[in-house]
Amino acid sequence: MHTLTLAGKTYRSRLLVGTGKYRDFAATRAAIDASGAEIVTVAIRRTNIGQDAGQPNLLDAVPPSAFTILPNTAGCYTADDAVRTLRLARELLDGHALCKLEVLGDPQSLFPNMPETLKAAATLVKEGFAVMVYCSDDPIQARMLEDIGCVAIMPLASLIGSGMGIVNPWNLRLIIDQASVPVIVDAGVGTASDAAIAMELGCDGVLMNTAIAHAQKPVLMATAMKKAVEAGREAFLAGRMPRKYYAADPSSPTAGLIGA
Repeated sequence: MHTLTLAGKTYRSRLLVGTGKYRDFAATRAAIDASGAEIVTVAIRRTNIGQDAGQPNLLDAVPPSAFTILPNTAGCYTADDAVRTLRLARELLDGHALCKLEVLGDPQSLFPNMPETLKAAATLVKEGFAVMVYCSDDPIQARMLEDIGCVAIMPLASLIGSGMGIVNPWNLRLIIDQASVPVIVDAGVGTASDAAIAMELGCDGVLMNTAIAHAQKPVLMATAMKKAVEAGREAFLAGRMPRKYYAADPSSPTAGLIGA
């Protein structure tokens, strides 16, 4: 029921988590374990996974033998920078093709630069990368990314790190309804109810970092997020009752009575 297939590999968890903003790698690992996540995303420009031999290596705490490492291009503002970053990541990870592309538009909002994102995606797909792509909640551009060959579409729920939750569920629904690849909400989740709503809308998964790392009790929040994603998925599969203006349903129908 809960399995998610990405680039030909099946995962038990539909929750993907980041590795930034924790006090140390031990705290990172504790939260990841509590979340049940199997896919862990790493900002190559900010986290050492072997490019700096003299510094602690995240892969010692979160080894590729136990998790699928998802290198991302956080901090990149051009297609060229993003492509170079992921080429480096592929070398560091022994030819690993799965990646998360994000090309940002400005350092304040961290909103995606979609022309540069589309350009980078086209290059990376041609070079054999399996591209999961952070994007705006624009269904037209989401379709363009899928047509390029991206293996997952990752629209924001709201701005990165904002914790504002899902601000435009209608656009997300349009993207979900047209997509033939997984749709994973990326950015903006603040608490467990946000994750549950994303899954109830029909998203295939949720990726988060700040919502867990900046919680007062990150491990407990990670546990809550795991449950929320599972509950939201089950609610989506169950099919919710129709919304009604009022709920009256008399046990003694009035139909057929005199004057009715």
